Amino acid sequence: MTESVWDYPRPPRVEASSEHVVVEHDGRPVADTHDSYRVLETSHPPTYYVPMSDVADGVLVPARSGLRTLCEFKGQARYLDLVLPGTRVADVAWTFPHPVAAYACLVDHVAFYPGRVQRCLVDDEVVTPQPGGFYGGWITSRVVGPFKGAPGTMGW
Repeated sequence: MTESVWDYPRPPRVEASSEHVVVEHDGRPVADTHDSYRVLETSHPPTYYVPMSDVADGVLVPARSGLRTLCEFKGQARYLDLVLPGTRVADVAWTFPHPVAAYACLVDHVAFYPGRVQRCLVDDEVVTPQPGGFYGGWITSRVVGPFKGAPGTMGW
């Protein structure tokens, strides 16, 4: 069964997911969970939020860039770098330490950009990153677009 991202709501909906979500980099497991949240927003593939307790110890640190962004729905996001032996990936993930009340379940969860790590999987399917570099959606065979993010789509 497929889902069209054009059937997702705006403001975004959050739903609990028991899918097996895995993030890997340099052949190492970074995150592994069956207890994530999917954030579903019109024109975007789902973004998966993984509990920090299911992220490998010590691999995420506050971003050197100090990057923060403001989501009109969820609040202020803070970014994280991935640090592994011999590797640092800048702004690889984000979190909402103090989201607005409607998204309080995202506290202590982190979302990864699938295009900034070696690979992300959902139920053993390798994820395709959402086009462009701004959004962090996870494209699987379950979702169909067109997706916002590619050149010419930012005004959608």
